Amino acid sequence: MASRRGRALDGVLLLDKPEGLSSNHALQRARRILDARKAGHTGTLDPFATGLMVLCFGEATKFSGGMFDADKSYTATLALGEETDSGDRTGVPVGFPGQDPEAAVDETRMLDVLSRFVGRISQVPPMYSALKRDGRPLYEYAREGVELEREPRQVTIHGLRLLSLSGRSATIDVACSKGTYVRTLAQDVGRALGCGAHLTALRRTRTAGFDLAQAWTLERLEALADPAGALLPMESLLADLPVVRLDAAAAGRFMQGRKERMAAGEATGTAAAETDAGKVRVAGPDGGFLGTARCEDGWLQPDRLISFKETT
Repeated sequence: MASRRGRALDGVLLLDKPEGLSSNHALQRARRILDARKAGHTGTLDPFATGLMVLCFGEATKFSGGMFDADKSYTATLALGEETDSGDRTGVPVGFPGQDPEAAVDETRMLDVLSRFVGRISQVPPMYSALKRDGRPLYEYAREGVELEREPRQVTIHGLRLLSLSGRSATIDVACSKGTYVRTLAQDVGRALGCGAHLTALRRTRTAGFDLAQAWTLERLEALADPAGALLPMESLLADLPVVRLDAAAAGRFMQGRKERMAAGEATGTAAAETDAGKVRVAGPDGGFLGTARCEDGWLQPDRLISFKETT
């Protein structure tokens, strides 16, 4: 999260992060282009990785929490026959017991191995990661040549699709849950093949309903007369939630943090009974986004609200 002088912009930017920039540097570049006062991102990409990042500006940062838990999709390119200590092309080549770098890998073999990794699997987080031990990220230990024991984690691979296999290079489409390390997946696939593997390219293509096709490069963003025109409305972060619309009086009370009877509003996209005990988006009479609420026993309990504004 970052704050500075600039325009008080509210909204969501889908950024196509270039190779070589850290996620924070990409965020700062975009923020400077928009001259935005407040900004944050909803999940990091390694510097060598490219693709979709969801950046939040101003009031949108209040509603970005759920994005960290979202499923994601990637296009990953694997170099077969060599494993590295980092799991990608930035690392140093290493071997493992029984490795045969020249082991034959054809399409049938690759498809068979990939099928073994679909579903709930266990992953050991890589040493080159931002996970912390005793207050220090693991990558700092790794750079010092220190290997620490890591507890396996359960993640879900929703799907693996082989896009191409040419010589010792394979490109796959990965649909996965939060917390999945695609570098570790590439390493584990390589070990299952017997030849070893590491990532040579990684590109995030989807997350939380957003698609890379919607994203802006930094160069395209800079070319806009007013880059703020690239922002999506902040409620796009909550597109999967049903909407409850309030009349003017109820909206005024809601924006003061007061509970409201569901009868005071109209649920859109789902019946009021179906929203009970769930989370909803709340709109004023003109459809303007007001915030989120919890539905409890027929009442709307304010959750997160945008900064107060007059509602008509």
